[in-house]
Amino acid sequence: MSENVRPLRHPEKARKPENPHQKKPAWIRVKAPTSPEYGETRKLMRELNLNTVCEEAACPNIGECWAVKHATVMILGDICTRACAFCNVATGKPGAVDPLEPENLAIAAGRMGMKHLVITSVDRDDLADGGAGQFVKCIERLRETAPATTIEILTPDFRDKPGALEAVVLAKPDVFNHNLETVPRLYPSIRPGARYFHSLKLLDRAKDLDPEIFTKSGIMVGLGETRSEVLQVMDDLRSARVDFLTIGQYLAPTTRHAPVDRFVTPDEFAEYKRLAEAKGFLLVSASPLTRSSHHAGEDFAKLQAARQAGRA
Repeated sequence: MSENVRPLRHPEKARKPENPHQKKPAWIRVKAPTSPEYGETRKLMRELNLNTVCEEAACPNIGECWAVKHATVMILGDICTRACAFCNVATGKPGAVDPLEPENLAIAAGRMGMKHLVITSVDRDDLADGGAGQFVKCIERLRETAPATTIEILTPDFRDKPGALEAVVLAKPDVFNHNLETVPRLYPSIRPGARYFHSLKLLDRAKDLDPEIFTKSGIMVGLGETRSEVLQVMDDLRSARVDFLTIGQYLAPTTRHAPVDRFVTPDEFAEYKRLAEAKGFLLVSASPLTRSSHHAGEDFAKLQAARQAGRA
């Protein structure tokens, strides 16, 4: 198979009727990546056998982020044990965990000069700890080799994996992120392998374990949710003491994924941002192209600078 031809994502969905693509409005269009830095980043990921959610999830911001050598590394392989209707990551039986991954991640962070690194993963329901141990190893190795780099992790929900969350929080990432993805009413069709209130509890529990840790979550809009449902999610997250919130437009990776219900306007995103800030979130990113790790480093640096100025 040619390097440029990707295997069919979610082959079980091929039996379902395809959903026609809606034409994207002008505010959602992005340029194809062409910078030399993009090519260098891609080459480095291949050399170190690292996966990125930027590629696997078909992120529209990949050209912008890779041009400044910011990549979100996806550990624990590129095969997920779940099949969410919004996600472009392949579903199936994952392979063995790569013992060299923490070291290669540290090498990549050093070569790219990352000041802030986001680490995510596929769901690994096949592992006894859900992959928590690999998160811990990656965090520990980065602390050893790049102590000035701030670390943000975007984890699965670790359902039915005792001690997994505790181990990850104990490793002291700077930001603990777990996305709710959508409103609870849409979970059966959009995120069938997860449970909304379990995810909320996970975020709240992380704060119990380490009150000093920053917690973060995000949702997509344009899947059929209502404005009141989005506001309720904000309230639920604040009740769970979540600090950071991201809201972005859902874009169907292929016609076999959940269809886009509508394209939310920039003005609506601005209103969501205003309301979320009024509810007490420390950082809010809400725009059509917002993704969990998009500008995560810049946003975190601004928060740190503001806090240091407040102490001065």
